[in-house]
Amino acid sequence: MARPDPLHAVEAVLFDVFGTLVDWRAGVVGELRAAGRAHGVEADWEAVAGAWRGRYQPAMEEVRSGRRPWTILDVLHRESLDAVLAEHGADGIPAPARDALALAWRRLPPWPDAREGVARLRRRLIAGTLSNGNTALLVRLSRHAGLTWDVLLGAETARAYKPLPEAYLRNVALLGLEPPQVMLVAAHNDDLRAAAALGLRTGFVRRPREHGPGQATDLEPEGDWDVVAEDIPGVAWALGA
Repeated sequence: MARPDPLHAVEAVLFDVFGTLVDWRAGVVGELRAAGRAHGVEADWEAVAGAWRGRYQPAMEEVRSGRRPWTILDVLHRESLDAVLAEHGADGIPAPARDALALAWRRLPPWPDAREGVARLRRRLIAGTLSNGNTALLVRLSRHAGLTWDVLLGAETARAYKPLPEAYLRNVALLGLEPPQVMLVAAHNDDLRAAAALGLRTGFVRRPREHGPGQATDLEPEGDWDVVAEDIPGVAWALGA
């Protein structure tokens, strides 16, 4: 007798966003370059973008650890920007322009397969986000990228940043589901590892250009994930959508 397929129990597919669905590097580099050009500031904007992203986890860790009260990602991005511009000799960009630039994370381009894949999944399953982004960020980013969801979930709805267990379990509970009924799709093995440890199903999507041509991490699946795909339509196919 054949064993039941555990994926048949999946009712909702939730997505990591930055890197998995949108090309943060191309979007951020483009906005940095435009701001520099507008204010006569020159820098290695690709290095600036990498350094800005590099402050992402340390900034959230201050909140996760309890050393800092709950703070949304938009605020963390704005604070990190000042430090990164100073480090790279680009602090000639004035404060009002920095305020606008800090919201570049709301205006990122989708990977070419993202819209089609999400739309296919929504025809059969609940589709939503499970991101460290705050709600205002995710709403505007989704509209900009043309991504349509059944629900927007993330760190703000859980009041916790991934990979804390609460970031996954509180959002799963908001759907009225149990962890095995929810799949997390991500391009990052550490995110999937944390989700799998809590009983969620997992889908890995390769994004070998997320960090540029020299990317050395997350090139291959590093766990026994339920689905491994080259793109989001591949995840949809694996789930019968």
